[in-house]
This record gives sequence, C-alpha cells and structure tokens, in this order.
Amino acid sequence: MSQEACFHCGEVVPESSPYVVRIHDEEKRLCCPGCEAVSNAIVLGGLESYYKFRTELPPRPELSAEEQAELAVYDAPELLQEFVTLDESGLAETTLAIEGITCAACAWLIEHQINDLPGVEYTGVNLSSQRATLRWKINQLPLSQLLIAFKNIGYSALPWRADAQQKQQEKEQKTAIRRLIVAAIGSMQAMMFGIALEAGILASYMEQEFVLLFQWMSFLVTTPVVLYSAWPFFTSAVHELKRKRLNIDVPVSLAIGLGYAASVWALVFETGELHFYAIAMFAFFLLCGRYIEMRTRHRLGQAGNAFHDLIPQATLRLGPQGEEEYIPSRQLKKGDRILVKPGHTFPIDGVILEGHSSVNQATMTGEYLPVACQPGHQVLAGTQNIGSPLIVEVQKTGADVRLASISRLSERALAEKPRIQTLAAFIAQYFVAATLLVAITVFSVWWMIEPERAFWVTLSVLVVTCPCALALATPTALAVTNATLNRQGVLITRGHVLEGLAKATHVIFDKTGTLTEGRLELKHQIWLADPQDPRRERAVALAAALESYSEHPIARAFVGQRDPQDQVSDLEAITGQGLQGWIQGERYRLGRADFAAPASQLTPPEQEGQWLLLADEQGPLCWFGLTDQLRSDAALAIKQLQRLGLSLELLSGDQQRSVEAVAQELGIQNFTASATPERKLERLKELQAQGRQVVMVGDGVNDVPVLAGAQVSIAMGDATDLAKTSADTLLLSSRLERIPQAIQKARMTRITIAQNLAISLGYNLMALPAAAMGLIPPWMAALGMTASSLVVVFNALRLHDRASEERLSEQRAQIEQQVILDSTPEAKSV
Repeated sequence: MSQEACFHCGEVVPESSPYVVRIHDEEKRLCCPGCEAVSNAIVLGGLESYYKFRTELPPRPELSAEEQAELAVYDAPELLQEFVTLDESGLAETTLAIEGITCAACAWLIEHQINDLPGVEYTGVNLSSQRATLRWKINQLPLSQLLIAFKNIGYSALPWRADAQQKQQEKEQKTAIRRLIVAAIGSMQAMMFGIALEAGILASYMEQEFVLLFQWMSFLVTTPVVLYSAWPFFTSAVHELKRKRLNIDVPVSLAIGLGYAASVWALVFETGELHFYAIAMFAFFLLCGRYIEMRTRHRLGQAGNAFHDLIPQATLRLGPQGEEEYIPSRQLKKGDRILVKPGHTFPIDGVILEGHSSVNQATMTGEYLPVACQPGHQVLAGTQNIGSPLIVEVQKTGADVRLASISRLSERALAEKPRIQTLAAFIAQYFVAATLLVAITVFSVWWMIEPERAFWVTLSVLVVTCPCALALATPTALAVTNATLNRQGVLITRGHVLEGLAKATHVIFDKTGTLTEGRLELKHQIWLADPQDPRRERAVALAAALESYSEHPIARAFVGQRDPQDQVSDLEAITGQGLQGWIQGERYRLGRADFAAPASQLTPPEQEGQWLLLADEQGPLCWFGLTDQLRSDAALAIKQLQRLGLSLELLSGDQQRSVEAVAQELGIQNFTASATPERKLERLKELQAQGRQVVMVGDGVNDVPVLAGAQVSIAMGDATDLAKTSADTLLLSSRLERIPQAIQKARMTRITIAQNLAISLGYNLMALPAAAMGLIPPWMAALGMTASSLVVVFNALRLHDRASEERLSEQRAQIEQQVILDSTPEAKSV
C-alpha cells in the first residue's frame, strides 16, 4: 500500500492528519499545520497557480560539508561542558536558541521532527522566548547532529546560555509569577467570601454556621497570600529596620501584618470585623505593580546581557600554510589569523590583513550604514562582515575585547545612583516616617471617636500613603532613558550624566578627532635646514619614528612611513606640545614650533592646515603640513546645540589659522587656539566659577585633564583609551549629532521625573485626608496605591516611545535643510 504524499512539501502524510487545503473546490491533504498555514496563505493570496505550474517539489535544505564542519565545533568537550548538562543515566539536556520561529505551527513542526530522531526523548519549544529544551542520549546522537537536524528543517539553532544576570532575572521572574498567582487566586476567593458575608449579614438571611464557614474559608485562602506572596515585604522591612532605616516595605508590612493579625483575632474570639479580602487584595494589587515594574526593568536591561550572544562560538582559523580549521573562538590567541566570511560575525578585535569589504557596526555604534574597510583597518568583536571574505589578525580576545569593556562600563553606570535618585530615596525615608506618625495620630483620634473603626481607618491610611510611586518615579525614568540612548550609540558610564546634561549651559569642543575626522594626511613638507643635509630624504621617516608610539590622531598621518632602522630611545611625550626622543645618537623634537625650536621663533607657513616642526639640537629641520576634514554631521550638531540654547566654545591646541577656519565654518563664535591642557583646564574653571554647567567633548590624551574636570565629559568612540577611561559618556558611533539628542532626551527625562514626583506626592496629599476621615476602605486604598504606581511607570515608558524619536528626526531634517541653505554661495555672500 503506497503512502500518500503531502500536496505542499511531498512528505508522507500521517493517516490521522486532519490538515487540508482547498484548491478549485478540491481538498488536498497535508502533513502538518506548517504546510497548512503556508498553503492556505498561498491560496488566499490568489497565488494558487503556483501549484499548477510548479514542475517539482521545493528542494529540502542541505548543508554543505563546510557548514557541517562549523557545527561540529560544538562537539568540543569544553563547549559541551558549558552548554550541556548530563545526568547519571547519560541523558543530556540543553537549551537551544532558535531563529525563524513565527507561529505555533513552527513549534509543532520542530517538536515532531526532532522527537522522531533516534535518541531524542523530549523536545519542548517555547514560542515566546524562541528557545527549545531538549533531552537526548548524547552517546547516540552528538550535539552537532541535532543542530544539523534543525538546519535541515529550515531553522537555525545554536546553544543558548544565560549569564549570571539573566539566570538571576529568570529566577526572580518565576518566583514573582508564582507569588502573583497565589495572590490572585487567594484575593479572588477572599473577595467572593467577603462579599457574600457582608451581603448575607446585612440582609440577615445567612445562618450562623454558614457565617462561620465563610469566615474560616476567608482565613484559609488569605493565609497563603500573607505568608507566601507577601513574604518579601516582611523580609525587606526587617532587613531595613535592622539597619535603622525606613523603606516603603515598612508601612506595607505593617498594613498587611496588623490587618491579618486583627482579622485572625476577630475570627478566633468572635469580636470585631474581618477584612481578610481587603488584606488579600492589597497584597495582590501591590504585587501586580511590583511585577510590572520588575518586567520593565528587566526588559530595559536586556541589552547589557547580550554580550555572550554577540560573540560566535566557532571561527575559521588559518594555519601556517593557509589551511582552514574550525575551532572554538575561545581557543584563539593573539597573532592568530582567521578567515571571516560574508555574513559572519567577528569573534575578536583585530586588524585586517587581506581583503576589502564593508562591516556592519550597528551592534557597537547604533549606526545601520556599513563601513568600508581594507587592509590595516581595525575590526571589533560583535560586528558583522557584509561584503567579501577578510583575513584578520587577532589582537584581543575574550574579556579584553572592546565589547566586553563596554559591557563593564554599562554595569558601572547602572551601579551608580545619580544625585536625584539618591535624593528621592532620602525623601522616601522621611515620607515613610511621616506616614507612620500620621497613622499613629489617626488611630489615636479614631480610638476616641469610634474605637471599633480605629484600626481599619488606620490600615487604610497606611495603605493609601504607601510611597511606592515615589520610589519608582526616578529609577524607572532613568532606566528607560539609559536604554534608549544606549541603543542610539550613546554609552553612559557614570550615574550623574543625565542630570548634568539636562542642566548643561555650555559645551566645549576639541578640534582634531572631535569636530574633525581625526584622519590627518600629510600634504606638505618644507625643508628648512641645509639642502645638502642627507637627512632631508629621511625627514618623514624620522617624524614617523617619533610618532610610532603615540595614540594621538596626528600619529596616523605617519603610519607606514617609518624606517625599521630608526630605533627611538628615551621617547617622551609632552602633553599639548609634542614628542622628543633620541634616534641614532641625535635628539629630535616634533610638535609645535615653540616646543621643537623655541629659540627660532618660527611661525607656521601661510597654507591652510596643521603644521608640525621637526628640529634637532642645532635648530629647525622641516615643516610638515597635515590636513583634516570636518565630520559630516559637525555643522548639523552645532546648529542643534545652538537651537537648544547652549553656548559653544572651541578649545584646541592647533595653530590659530586652522582653528579659526573651523570655527568660522561651523559658526562657533568663541574659540581658542594653541591651548595647552593647562589652559583648557583653566578656561573650564573660569566657566564653572561663573556658574556654568559645562559639557566637554574630546578624544585625545591632551583632553584628559579637562574631561576629568567638566561636569559631564564625552569621549568620541575612536578616542584614546585614556580619554575613554576619563570620560563619563562614550559616543560609540562618533556621531556628533548624538550629543544634542542626548541633551534633549536628558531634559525630557528631567521633566518626566518631575511629573512622576508630582503625581506620587499629589496622589498621597489628596488620598490621605479621605483615608483619615474613614471614607476609603482598605481594599480601595490598595487599588488607588497600585494605580498611582502604574501611572508613574507608564509615564516613564513614554521616554521610550517612537513618537518622541520621530519628532527629534523631524527637527533634525529641518536643521539639515537650514545647514544646506547656509552653506550655499548666496548665503555665504550675505
């Protein structure tokens, strides 16, 4: 008996398969829901002629030998220990991250296809997280064969590993969900019994035995809520009280604990009122707010957890004779050569040896446009090769790559609390103390007026004035803004940055490497010494030897010009002045004229550009003229900053003519040329003495003192390592227009925090009198408190919305148009 083939894919159709597609009033049988979904989409889209004119079934994806060799790397013991767990019976378990899952049919297909493999005992696909959990006999089926099986059915699967923070977040979420479910079930049941009790007692139709039954049932369903769901409130309150501090969990714990204890007392001794349902609902509403806040915090922090996911686990290493071998990326060492093919991700920081291509650096800089690269260009781990194969020499691996340092800087920024957040936490402590005093006062007054209501009115006061919204007002807004700016290529590494940017009144720019590209080129050479001097032909090589150990952008203009025979000794870099060192028994200086040959009192030539003087102990030898060009978005960024009302200034160590030309082209009125690091720092202190809030933008070693002294410092993404370490913020994309965007976002954040504080304090000021007068029952107080917390969280999430980013883009387009108009000959003549 021949088996029926699936009309869509040609696979065997199971006898019990209910899946069909109707074409021209005729039903065609299918093998699975995936084929049903695809075929029905084809028919409903009016493309049923596809089946009429196709000449053969679509081919199944087949992996090449090279692709199979790449996946075979995952059978390496060091990787298996990391991704796979083994039990005593030899059964292996792992979690795979799957790309390409779009619907439940995909999950169904994966589970059924993989479960049919020999040795596989369980496959479970989580559609929302796009991960699959597998248990199988690894001695019978290697991990690489499992990955190949996924590829063969059209899905890409790789081992997934949660880092420590992700594991902690998953554990926290699972525990929070369990507590929330218990609270939800308990509060619903308690409310049902509570409403029935109050309605029955008021109508006087419920007999006493049923009243007691419902009361005890309320006690039973509320007890798990108090002792399990609300337990974190009690532990947090006790912990803070031991440290002689007050936090928001203190009044919460008092409200829940005293309310529960009073209701139990009333139940056992049959005196007073029972409010189990109010206690349960209060805990449930509060847990709802905390859960939403936690999910928001975790979602915004996921970018920092993606470090391991960006680094490929396998790479193609080249041997001495050019032979290719797939190995785990962690086995790479400095000096190794690797081949990175188009579409593959760089696993290391390195330099290109062979090949011309383009690199997608969106993961590092936020810029979607690829960057052209060629031999000599640096590539970074986590970025992707797009165009052609590249041979790369490994320079940094593992924790030394730039991606790892960015991750560490992000963690440092998250750990630091800005002053406004610390102030909010400080205010919250005093607010809690005031709330407790008010509660004691209310209880005393009501005890004299109506003792039987004193406790429950006090409970409402404790609940309604719980400062949860106040505690969430600042950190939620800051977390949203940090995540948004990080996605745009602005990495904040210090906690005070947003507050400083919001208050900024003055922005200082360096020139070379900041407003300009920093890719200086040697354009002119003017020999000053004896024309017969044999060093005339070696002038560039001598300068290149001095610059070979420098990280300044000037050094890049001399790359490749050095003579290996020119060994430099006693090299010394004078910040803001130049370099000096000994070469073949002669001491040379390269830099500013007043440094290289102070006695000559030379002035740079008239030609445009930046001029360096090479001199020996006898006098000046040669002028070198370097040219640079403005960054493409420099004019746009300056216009945006001016529109924001900021004062701009240019401080540069370059010559007067070069600095003046850049300032005039960009429309910067205040500029200083030939500024030493000391002069820059002096100017910064002058502005600060005038009450200015200064933002400093730089990239070189000579900018380090002023970067450290400014209220907010910003380093370009390609700045020197020392400048990056001293800066509070890194422009990963080196796009200057990100600066005004960050300032505008910081101002929006400041407004949002003020709104949140006003919402939380306003709510408490309005609700407190009503609760003190006994107008708000405990359950309604719980609902109001939770609502205020959610309003604060959702208001902060507006900082993340696309509408605000679209408005910023519209403003950017208007300013770009103005910049173009200003650059026309007609505008310049005016």
